[in-house]
Amino acid sequence: MTNARKVPTKLVVITGCSGGGKSTLLGELEARGYKVFSEPGRLVVKGQLASGGDGVPWDNVNSFIKLCVELAIQQRDAAVLCGGLTFFDRGIVDAVANLEHLNLPAQEEFRAMLTAHRYHSQVFMTPPWPEIYVVDNERRHNFAEAVCEFEMLVRAYGQFGYDVVMVPKSAVGARADFILERLNT
Repeated sequence: MTNARKVPTKLVVITGCSGGGKSTLLGELEARGYKVFSEPGRLVVKGQLASGGDGVPWDNVNSFIKLCVELAIQQRDAAVLCGGLTFFDRGIVDAVANLEHLNLPAQEEFRAMLTAHRYHSQVFMTPPWPEIYVVDNERRHNFAEAVCEFEMLVRAYGQFGYDVVMVPKSAVGARADFILERLNT
């Protein structure tokens, strides 16, 4: 088994419903000294809006997904080099699952990347939380669409062999404690 195929125990994805508190939770983990990588989709949208590119989900979803996958792999590779427990705001599965959700063909190269670039076996899922959901410049879909996205991600991560762990709706510190306890840190 090559190193790329070993399931890393220190590369942890936090994903789930848009507006479910992922960024706040990751900020808490970062404040506690853990390495955190920002959501590829938001970074791609910000970069494309700033440069006038069309690689945004509402203009060119194929380009957007490709850019997200490339960035997620770069982030994962950087985390492997850094070592230590690292958290990701979404992962490669999110991008590939979005293609399939939109009934667009997931390119075979993307599916191969899901096998070659694994994360920790436990993926932490933030559930829909309407009380904290907001729309902004990078998140233009409504809450109902966010719930559909959440359900799609739960299925996709399970399909790709991950143990989906629901993060409780609680104060951010308690959510961080929950994840760290589940990881036995």
